[in-house]
Amino acid sequence: MTKLFVTALLLCFTLLLHAQPDINYSIKVPSKHLQSQENIQVYLPKTYHQGDKKYPVLYILDGQWFFLNGVAIQETLRGDDLLPEMIVVGVDYKSRSYHDSLHFDYWNELSRYVQEELTHFVDQNYRTNDERVVFGWENPSFMVSEFLFQKTPSFLGFIASNGGYVNDEMLESFQAYDGEPLYLYVANSKKDIYTVSSSDGLAEKLSAQTINNLEWTYELFNQEIHESLAYTSLYQGLRFYYHNYGSKVFSGTKEFHDEGGLPALEDYFKARSERFGTDPEIDASTKNSLIWLAWKQDDFTSFDLFMNEFKDVLSTSRYASAYWQNRLGQFYLKYEDAAHAIEYFTRGINEYPDPEFMTVMHAGLGSAYALENEISKAKAHYREAIKLAKANNDDQLQAYEMKLKNL
Repeated sequence: MTKLFVTALLLCFTLLLHAQPDINYSIKVPSKHLQSQENIQVYLPKTYHQGDKKYPVLYILDGQWFFLNGVAIQETLRGDDLLPEMIVVGVDYKSRSYHDSLHFDYWNELSRYVQEELTHFVDQNYRTNDERVVFGWENPSFMVSEFLFQKTPSFLGFIASNGGYVNDEMLESFQAYDGEPLYLYVANSKKDIYTVSSSDGLAEKLSAQTINNLEWTYELFNQEIHESLAYTSLYQGLRFYYHNYGSKVFSGTKEFHDEGGLPALEDYFKARSERFGTDPEIDASTKNSLIWLAWKQDDFTSFDLFMNEFKDVLSTSRYASAYWQNRLGQFYLKYEDAAHAIEYFTRGINEYPDPEFMTVMHAGLGSAYALENEISKAKAHYREAIKLAKANNDDQLQAYEMKLKNL
């Protein structure tokens, strides 16, 4: 018994070790600008060692504080409908005095180190693509702003939490940028009395003019305070940058129609494809969710639209069960679409003869054939439903018998 326990314990320990994130906390980066060896932390996605895929990189300023926030987002919140797998790089600033607002001794050197030396080091040593996102909280949010508003930004996504700024000179320099669209996410809280005026000022400055090649937003999380906003803003900033990365999700069929219906949905996936190199066709997840929504909200008009437009997903494994064939058949029957109800009930009975659903599907066929005025077929299926109901002590037995009698 003791031997068995030890074996099980070792197995659990092995699995636990296998599940640990791939993190190196002490990687040295030589810097001519800082005349030193700088320390960074690096997280690699779980699939990194399984092929030759290249990954986007999330750079987190003040990595000594917030690096694990980025790792947590990747480990717990990443998914096909949220974010891609990313390399996370923590930029260790703990030895720097720039957090004292009166002593920005290393500001310019740090800025050049991150944009020039560190990004080059990461690209040379890891499989990266061209997608870089940078996050900064408090004073580093001002550095994030400087990274953005210049002629040749080194990043595509910028997340400025609890701070940020821009002046006319920076905006004028940025006007020369003509590359792909950049994304700026600014977050703060009215309770952060130290920095909220800076974020407000940045938003006001950007709102006062049209800025090409920049998508930006400013959000206030007034339940947070100065010290607590970093995680929320990091996650929401990534969601803003990757707003069209995943499947399109709707709260209801009304939202689908209000946003432009099928043409708008097709445009969404085309734009997604152009940005991320994904399939330009509407994906199965979106199609399935819309079919489910229409059924759940009892919207037969939308349901019928989706069932006709998204026929390809109906032949996938998701619907390969008596459960789904019965569900679809019953919904069509409810709205007296007998032809489609017969189609799904028949497929359920013939291809997925699950005893749990055979009785109700035969009864459904009886009702559907009755709508078609094919009385002999209706009676045959009601008789089969009654037979199965008696064998299974089905509480719907009397209802089936009454429907047969009424025929």
